[in-house]
Amino acid sequence: MEHTSLYLVPTPIGNLGDITLRALEILKSVDLILAEDTRTSGFLLKHYSIDKPLKSFHNFNEHRTVSTLVERMQQGETFALVSDAGTPGISDPGFLISRAAVQAGLKIECLPGATAFVPALVKSGLPCDRFVFEGFLPVKKGRQTLLKSLVDEERTLVFYESPYRLTKTLEQFCEYFGDERQASVSRELTKKFEETFNGSLQQVLQHFSQKEVKGEIVLVVAGKSKQTAGEKPSKYHSEEED
Repeated sequence: MEHTSLYLVPTPIGNLGDITLRALEILKSVDLILAEDTRTSGFLLKHYSIDKPLKSFHNFNEHRTVSTLVERMQQGETFALVSDAGTPGISDPGFLISRAAVQAGLKIECLPGATAFVPALVKSGLPCDRFVFEGFLPVKKGRQTLLKSLVDEERTLVFYESPYRLTKTLEQFCEYFGDERQASVSRELTKKFEETFNGSLQQVLQHFSQKEVKGEIVLVVAGKSKQTAGEKPSKYHSEEED
């Protein structure tokens, strides 16, 4: 049987009980655990009495360390990659080492597990048979270009956002997609203060602009549909029929 060199191990997005039994077995068996933040992952490992070496692997050092890590795997070591929360490689560091391992002919396994956008999408009440995951929008360069490109997208749109930029992002969504476009915002998923608010973009904006927002944010926005009577088109919304 071919040796697995790299395991991508999903971790809980909030509730520590959401980790799988297999994930715990893998974390106990590998030679090294690569973590986005060793403090966050260290807390998880301590909770489950897992005593394995931890190495930091994040946006600021991944380019420098990938080749060394691949060489170690080629020599027979087995690594597990974890993120602070959710599945590694989904809007977080991890893509580079996964790609490098594949290019080196190493075997990778990705365990099933928690990913924040899936429960947010399913509980939004918006169509989830076809959707587009955009992750985090560019903070500055390319942001408007991307939003313009999504105005006519008919599939449900899914985004991640920081609580500090939520209000600004919702304001821009109202501008580009129209005030009445349906949306859903979920935060603190699986945690004590979990909240999901559904409504028009204008209603969602009003709700979250009147409170202090904390926690990780998932925004789900309805795709474009044929304009209904009384619906106000956005600034960038074509009035032509689909």
